[in-house]
Parts: sequence; structure tokens; C-alpha cells
Amino acid sequence: MTTHDAPPTTAPGATTVREPAAGPPQPFVRRLWRGRPEDPRWARPALLFLLAATLLLYLYGLGASGYANSFYSAAVQAGSTSWKAFFFGSLDAGNAITVDKPPAALWPMALSVRLFGLNSWAILAPEVLMGVATVAVVYAAVRRRFSPVAGLVAGTVLALTPVAALMFRFNNPDALLALLMSAACYLVVRALEDGRTKWLVWAGTAVGFAFLAKTLQAFLILPALAVVYAVCAPVPLRKRFAQLAAATLALVVSGGWWVAVVELWPASSRPYIGGSQHNSFLELTFGYNGLGRLNGEETGSVGGGGGARGGMWGETGWDRMFDSEIGGQISWLLPTALILLAAGLVVTRGARRTSVTRASFLVWGGSLLTTMVVFSYMAGIFHQYYTVALAPYLAAVTGMGAGLLWERRREGWAAVTLAASLVAAAAWGYVLLHRTPDYLPWLRWLVLVGGLVAALGLVFAGRLTRRLALATAAVGLVAALAGPAAYTLSTVRQGHTGSIVTAGPAGASMMGGRGGGPGGPGGGRTWEGMPGQGQQNQQGGPGGQGNGFPGGGFPGGTPGRNQQNGTPQNGTQPNGAQPNGNGFPGGGRTREGGMGGVGGLLNGASVPAEARKLLEQDAGDYTWVAASIGSQNAASYQLATGEAVMAIGGFNGTDPSPTLAQFEKYVADGRIHYFIAGGGMGGGMGGGNGTASRISSWVQSTFTKVTVGSATFYDLTRKADD
Repeated sequence: MTTHDAPPTTAPGATTVREPAAGPPQPFVRRLWRGRPEDPRWARPALLFLLAATLLLYLYGLGASGYANSFYSAAVQAGSTSWKAFFFGSLDAGNAITVDKPPAALWPMALSVRLFGLNSWAILAPEVLMGVATVAVVYAAVRRRFSPVAGLVAGTVLALTPVAALMFRFNNPDALLALLMSAACYLVVRALEDGRTKWLVWAGTAVGFAFLAKTLQAFLILPALAVVYAVCAPVPLRKRFAQLAAATLALVVSGGWWVAVVELWPASSRPYIGGSQHNSFLELTFGYNGLGRLNGEETGSVGGGGGARGGMWGETGWDRMFDSEIGGQISWLLPTALILLAAGLVVTRGARRTSVTRASFLVWGGSLLTTMVVFSYMAGIFHQYYTVALAPYLAAVTGMGAGLLWERRREGWAAVTLAASLVAAAAWGYVLLHRTPDYLPWLRWLVLVGGLVAALGLVFAGRLTRRLALATAAVGLVAALAGPAAYTLSTVRQGHTGSIVTAGPAGASMMGGRGGGPGGPGGGRTWEGMPGQGQQNQQGGPGGQGNGFPGGGFPGGTPGRNQQNGTPQNGTQPNGAQPNGNGFPGGGRTREGGMGGVGGLLNGASVPAEARKLLEQDAGDYTWVAASIGSQNAASYQLATGEAVMAIGGFNGTDPSPTLAQFEKYVADGRIHYFIAGGGMGGGMGGGNGTASRISSWVQSTFTKVTVGSATFYDLTRKADD
């Protein structure tokens, strides 16, 4: 199938393209296997194979991650038992406080847990399905305007992007966000084909629901989408603006209905909005999760931003996506995609205004560039896994550009440009693999040599026989994808737990600045992505960098634990596995580490069996069987017992909820049984004057201490002087 610019149906000012005549209805299975009549017979089976392979790859060893991010898993557990917690995204079924995001990403997982029970697969399998669906959307978008081969290349690039393999097997909101943003781009291109309002309205709806997954990050690509449609749509200018207004209304309705309900709901009868300082979702949206992410001024955050060229969350700048922190996650084919994007725009520069081929490059390429620039310069909280948002755009641009140049390979400049894009992939793949010299040392040479040889062949692709040209292209594709494929396989072969996770082999994404390798000059960074001091300390341990803060561990918390050989602790994880100090079921190892005993800011706690039994006694008599400072600590106990545990201060322990007076009333009313000592930030970032610290001090001076194994509790039904 060759590319074309005319829309598939008639629109004002547009022509029609050839469409096959409608034949008699075909059985569903036959249509599923055969696909479009104009496609070659192998196209649909190849797509189904790609989707099945992606599904199997992402499902492999899925249960090894246990509850993955306990913060969100606890909210899923709460939503599976309480519809009120489901609606608000509460951390607990008692509805004390919500997660610091809107709840849309939690809903599929909570429904799955309602159906299949609380276990790792029930939580993470919906994320895998979102990954497979995203691959299908990207394939459909690229194949529609280019060719099945281009679509397959795009889908394969996405499936084998390491950060995609990580986040489509993890329970953070990013999986749903990536799916919905891909759908939005696809729908905008559909609207550009025929000028139909419905496609643009559906695109606005997709962005609105993406807002309910991860707030303002969903809006990053809106300027690009709106400008491209306003300029390129095949309808009169007045109608274009009317359609954009309709899409905006759809966005506001689909994303705003939940916000309106939450803001209008009496605060006294709903959970506190986690991450805000004044119990307001709008404050959370535009502050902690909004402008604060850009300028680093995040009230209630765990630290400052990157400033002009560096800080707690990594150095900012145009090359951030390529440095040692981020490069191995997403950037394998980023230089290639940029070359192909430029080539696609050059090829279509003389096309008419309504060229859908050019508009496709502008939609997907504009989304890629906009998101990349924002990520490169945002000074607030930034984690490596955020870059999964780039993966669908990068994959689509790569597939479109490669497909377009391949069709024009008989033109010398196109063949040379295609070869140059492959050289960029091979050279950059060599650099990324060289940053982990002990990881498959032979692979970087295979990537470099194979890529260069294939690139040389592509220069003469127009003169080769079709079979030889295809063989050369296949070698080049294998060389380009070998590096990210290896990192992806390393990713799926190990479990990932905690709040901050990275893809690839151990040590592949050190927060080491621009030193070019793990723990580069300028001071090491830990696997959690938090700042350390001096050299990288992979062993953690007391006094080390195990949890990313100077001295190892968190302020007021416990010292870092050995991340290479975590000691198994008692407690429960899905499927009966036992977590070790790193929170990895079955005593395995994860790079993300864990706290053991008392939970920390980024990782959950190990819950001794004796402590679990203590909390489960008379649990039905209380709204919350316990309260703990910080969400991760509370989440661990909630997941272990299946009972509601109040997270004082929310994720960081810095939210002013509940107040001391509110907590005293809960205790007086007999609604909380125990207080779990430690956890969070040891009283919150606010120090001794914070709400969490005041509650902790009051409890310790008033109630009886109960020690169970390594865990310390305070019985809130027994005064210390009783």
C-alpha cells in the first residue's frame, strides 16, 4: 500500500480516494484474520502475532513484582471493597485521604481485583492489556496512512522500548496515560482525513480522561494537536474553529465532571485530597502536580527542583533525554526518530495544506517534540519512568519516516537519509550499551558493526534486488532494536517494587549526571533516583546511600538496606511469597530497594506475621485498624491485613490531614486501634512542627507501647498510665 494524502471520504474541498467496494458480510473470525481487503495477506496475521508476542512478553513473570507500587495497590484494594473509595481514589476503605492523582488509572485495577481477588496479577494484568492496546493503536495510526510494514515497525519499536516494558507491567498511572494520548493522536489524524467533527470530539474526550489519569501532563500535546488541526483540516476555517471548540467542550466534560463532583462535595464527608495543603483538587492540579513540576516550587514535595542545570531530580537541559539517567530508558531510537521526522517534513513540504501524510508527521512529531522539551527542562519532580509518555510518539514517527523513505529508496537522497538514521541508531546504541560495560559486552559491537554494514547496504538499496534490499533492511532493523530489546528482556526478567523504578539491567540508569556512566562525576545517585553523596553505593547499608539520602535512609527513618542481598522478612505478598528487605517476593532482588521493618518514603514495610495477627484482632470494630505516618508504610500494613490503615500526612507525611484535633476525636470515638511507630519521613518534611510530628508526639506520650517482633505499635485504646 502506498501513501496518499487524500482523505478516504468526501469532505468540503477534498477529493476522494479509491475505496474497495463493499462485499458480502464476512464472519468475524475471518475478518479478524484477513484484515483490510487492500492489505497483503500476511499483514493481519503479522499484526496478530505482534500483539500476541507483546502480550506474552509483558505477562512473563508478572507476579514477581508483587504489589509493585504499594501506594497505588493499597488504593486499588480500598476501591475493590468500597465504592466511595473507588470513586475518590482513596488510599483506604475508611476514606481518610486520597492518592495524589485523580483516580481513573485505579479504576480498571480495582474492578479487576473485585472480580479476581487481591493479587499481583489482578492488579498488573490490566496494565499489560493497556500496553498491548497502545501497540495496536500506534500500528493502526501508522498503517492507515503508510503501509502495514511501517505499522509493524512502529508497533515493534514501541513494544521493545525498555521504559514501555517497565510501565506496562507496573501500576502507576502512566500506562493509561500513554494509551489515551496515543488514541488522541490517532483520532486527530482521523479527523484530519475527512474533517468529521466526531473524530475531534472523541480526541478531546480521550485527553479529558487522560487528565483524570495524570492531570496536566495530559495537556502537554494539546497545543500541537490544536495548531495542526486548525491549519491542516480539510474544512473551512470557521468550521475548524467550531470543531476545536466542540473538542474543547468534550475535554472539559470528560475530564471535569469528576473534578466538579469532588469540589462541590462537602469536604466533611469525603476523603482529604492527598498532595494538597488545603484539601482542594484544583490546588493539587495547578500546584503540586502542575506548575510546581515545571518550576520546582512544589509545596509539600520532598525536595527542590533541578533549577537551571541540576538539582535533586537530575540536571535539566536539552540533552536530558540522552544522559546517563534517562538515555537507556527511552532514547535508543530518539536520534533516528528526529532524523526521520525532519525527512518526512522535507518530503511533504510541497504538499497541499490538507496533506494528511504531512499532518501525521506534525501530529506525532509535534507531540514528541513538545513532551521532550517539557521533560528536558522541568525543574520539579522528575523520574525516569515518566519518559514512557514519549514512547508511542517516538515509535510512530520512526515507523512513518522509515516507511516513507523506504518507498522512495530509489531516490539517492532518501536512501542516504535512511542509512543515516540507521547509523544514528547503531552509534547511539553502542554508546548506551557502553555505559554498562559489564552487560553483554559483545552486544554493543554487534549493534555497531551490524548497523554500519546494513547502513552501507541501504545507501544502494535502490539498485539492489528487492529480496536483497529487504534482507539489508532486516539486518538494519535487528541491529537498531537489539539494544532496547536486550534491556527490555532484562526488565521483564526481574520484579520491580517501590515508588521509583527503572528499566534495563542493574546499574543502567544511575542518577549520575552527565558523566556518561553509572555514578559519574559530580556525586552518585542511588537506584531510587534520590540524591546521594560521593560515590555510588550499591550496597546501601547503615551509613550508605541505600535509600538515597545522605547517611543512607530517610530523615528520622531507618538506615539504608543492602540492595544486593536483602534479608527475607516475615509477612505476606501476593501468591504467598515472602518479601525481603527490598519488597521483592520470594527473596529476589530489585534495584529499587526497600526499607524492611519500618516503611519509608518510597518503599513499603515488611510486615511481620505477628504484627499482622495483632492488627487483625477485632478489626471489624474499628474504621481503621491502625494509623501510620506516610502512605507507603500504611499501604504495606493495609495490603498485608486487608483492613483499612490511615496514612497520616499522605504520601510524604506532609499533608495537614488529619489535624491533631481530628485525630484525637477519631481516637476518642474508638475508630482507630493502633498507631504504627516510624514510617514516612519520620514525622514529615515539616520537622517537629508538622501535623504528623504533633500526632506522633501526642501518641507516644499518651498511649501504651506494644512491641511485636521488630515492629512497634501504640494501642490507642490503652492509656500509658492505665
